[in-house]
Amino acid sequence: MDTLARVTSLSRRFGHYQALQGLALELRQGEVLGLLGPNGAGKTTCLRLLSGTLAPSAGRIEILGIDLARRPVAAKRHLGYLPERPPLFDELKVDEYLHHCARLRRIPTRARAAALTRAKGLCGLETVGRTLIAKLSKGYRQRLGLAQAILHEPRILILDEPTDGLDPVQIREVRTLIRDLARTSGIILSSHILSEVQAICDRVLVLHRGRMLFQDRFERTRPTQVWRVRLAPIMTRQALDQIHTLERLYCVEAAVALGEDRYRLLLTPPATSTDLARQALTAGLELRELTPEPHDLERVFFDLIGAGGMGSAR
Repeated sequence: MDTLARVTSLSRRFGHYQALQGLALELRQGEVLGLLGPNGAGKTTCLRLLSGTLAPSAGRIEILGIDLARRPVAAKRHLGYLPERPPLFDELKVDEYLHHCARLRRIPTRARAAALTRAKGLCGLETVGRTLIAKLSKGYRQRLGLAQAILHEPRILILDEPTDGLDPVQIREVRTLIRDLARTSGIILSSHILSEVQAICDRVLVLHRGRMLFQDRFERTRPTQVWRVRLAPIMTRQALDQIHTLERLYCVEAAVALGEDRYRLLLTPPATSTDLARQALTAGLELRELTPEPHDLERVFFDLIGAGGMGSAR
């Protein structure tokens, strides 16, 4: 798959406050990447940086190989962005607003009608073209915000809480639309709804206090690759060495400390618990307990945030 976006050592400060630090990620065509984290984790800051509406304090963002900081106009041609609050003008009608957005996106005049028809059809806005935006419900306002983001058929779509304000039927429709759009694009979205991220996304990135805690790919048909282990108790000062030893095992993709002697491990497919036990023994670790864990995003998320430690993703 083609790499659509590449982020390296991305950081942003607001005065003395470090909102985001050292983020690195890649987005490929056909992929939906979900950002998770509690309030203040840095999700919205990350999306604003990726969309070019906020300048980074450090780091580099490449959009289809184009440096976003050096060539912002060229890079933004490939981006569609739906912020948490859609950028709507209440005094305009729906069609007027979308025509305005089409001009801003430099869609040729002869192609605008088709672009509007396509975007309205995908977002369920066919019957409200002549309606004032001020009279739209919250759900329809969210649909209109999504329509402006996809109007120019961007290669990368950035969505901040895309289903906010929608009813269950509309949420299902938006989920289907996102998966359809991902066939030819790459999508990054944030959501507070863990089940939604698990339903839509191929990969999840967990942010906490501006740092990446964990990154994982969803492969819903794979066998359990998540295990909880308990090792023999050790001196507190040795705990850091112990987790580093776990992370260096060939079969371990990521490790998170859950307590003094308990850890949560993500194994690298097709590694098994037998591989883990064998490698732990070879590394001199005394394994006391090995328990499979369902690949459940909610459990992973709260383990990470509750643990408060740094996970690793390789």
